[in-house]
Amino acid sequence: MNPSMIGLAAMVMVAGAAGEPITFDNDAVGAPPAGWTCGVTGRGDPHWAIAEEPGASGKVLMQSGSGTFPWCIKAGTAIADGFVEVRFKPISGKEDQAGGVVWRWRDGDNYCVARANALENNVSLYYTERGSRKTLKYVDAPVERNRWHKLRVEFMGDRIAVALDGKRYIEMIDANITGPGAVGVWTKADSVTAFRDFSFGAAPR
Repeated sequence: MNPSMIGLAAMVMVAGAAGEPITFDNDAVGAPPAGWTCGVTGRGDPHWAIAEEPGASGKVLMQSGSGTFPWCIKAGTAIADGFVEVRFKPISGKEDQAGGVVWRWRDGDNYCVARANALENNVSLYYTERGSRKTLKYVDAPVERNRWHKLRVEFMGDRIAVALDGKRYIEMIDANITGPGAVGVWTKADSVTAFRDFSFGAAPR
């Protein structure tokens, strides 16, 4: 591991122990979760709503519409350095079957995003600037459809680490978007994706 990332991992792990994951179990079915803002980068008609998870007792945040890059942001968050993590299940999609997280979100056209894709079996890292998504890195990784996966990103200054199901796939330096911003979840195109157990935290200073 890059020595600069070791400090990042240790620091963020401490922050990650502080908060309980958001499960959505107390939110009303059929509407977006309370305290979240949902939309799309580009064009389309995304549909973010709370749904009962088939075959389980809990609720999920489901994106079942379509759009260029649908997103749903936890209102009131502003983190410069820390982590964001979510469990996601890619369910269907002809063009894409993606689940992702965003951080340092300034608005619908400017933010960082990492995603895992069940159609392509990979994990990728991007930044979106002025509504245009820029690719930083792709790495092959097993992403099974209709199965829950855990996606986690740790970020500190210009250092970024992305892990899927407990395995770190991407570590890199990138300073295109820095400073505080909101956190949330993300999909692409016609992905039908479920999310739950969303958590985030700021690195201790």
